[in-house]
Amino acid sequence: MHKPQLKAARPPLYAALIALAVPAASLQAAPEPAPKEAPTPRQTNSQVDQAVAALRAISTLQADFVQTDRNGQRLTGVITLQRPGKIRFQYQPGVPLLIVSDGAALTMIDYEVRQVQRWPIRNSPLGALLDPNKDVARYATLNPTGRSDVISLEVRDPRHPEYGTITMIMLRKASAPGGYELNSWVSLDSQNTRTTVRLSNQRYGIAVPANMFRWNDPRGTGRK
Repeated sequence: MHKPQLKAARPPLYAALIALAVPAASLQAAPEPAPKEAPTPRQTNSQVDQAVAALRAISTLQADFVQTDRNGQRLTGVITLQRPGKIRFQYQPGVPLLIVSDGAALTMIDYEVRQVQRWPIRNSPLGALLDPNKDVARYATLNPTGRSDVISLEVRDPRHPEYGTITMIMLRKASAPGGYELNSWVSLDSQNTRTTVRLSNQRYGIAVPANMFRWNDPRGTGRK
């Protein structure tokens, strides 16, 4: 297999930082067309609560992912998550990008150009998943899916549209924490740039090394 063209494959910096998503239409278990009747307030609250509870039930998670940017470029890798607030996106060999959250900020390291960028967790759509202080239910909207075993939860802070939007797709699975498996996200930044990522081979409750969420600073200042 030839070496990927990194400059073409590299996702936009901010979109790559916040994106872990798959449009509902591209899921292997895609929902049927939504019914005309909107869910009742009681049904909406129940499903939102179920989704939030399932997210909060995750202690550690590791999964394979496929990320597709707005130009159709695809990258693969492994995601490792540890609540509260820690995540690592390890991209495929040959891609000099690393995205890490240490619990306080998301950091994107581009080893090819020796560039480091950081964002507070709360300023990203990923805050819905990572920020322990974020009241997800307060900013969540339930999207009708037409299926009782699929929850599509859109999270957007109307006071801060610059933070973007994330739509999390969750599938009912008895063996997953909280009874629903985190399947994918749809992420849009403030310029409506969509990046998609599909998760597979999810492993829960795994032991995570203490140094998983550290990184080597390409600017020559050591390890963070």
